[in-house]
Amino acid sequence: MIIDLLKNAELYKNLDEKICKALDYLSSQDFTKLEDGRYDIDGDNIYAMVQRYETKPQEKKVWEAHRRYIDVQYVVSGIESLGYAHVDNLSETQSYFDETDCCLFTGSGDYVTASAGMFVIFFPEDAHNPCQQYESSSQVVKVVVKVLATNDLK
Repeated sequence: MIIDLLKNAELYKNLDEKICKALDYLSSQDFTKLEDGRYDIDGDNIYAMVQRYETKPQEKKVWEAHRRYIDVQYVVSGIESLGYAHVDNLSETQSYFDETDCCLFTGSGDYVTASAGMFVIFFPEDAHNPCQQYESSSQVVKVVVKVLATNDLK
């Protein structure tokens, strides 16, 4: 997992060409003018999902992880807590479902606070619990860029 401000994206561009494309895309768009939905950057290799929602209390600790995609989650506006834990430290509650590239878990992890201008990169081994409220409920605009995972990250 990586967490930082988008203005520091240059520090991470040597990780992988596709992650570089994702960070460039996040830096180049005004997401306040885009409708919710999917936006292709490079077909199914890299695509963005614009989302608007209200954060929820941290009562439900349902964790998700993906095998095929890396999540680059960027908070455009608002603030939220994001849970993270290594999948080996959680108990699987729903087996991996290929169509949604998702596996669900239960257990405990740590939380970070992401406010406007911050991004978090979750790799396949990073289970995450997004959309959690920080102090109180908040309206959030977030973009999740899905980056097809490769085994040859530089």
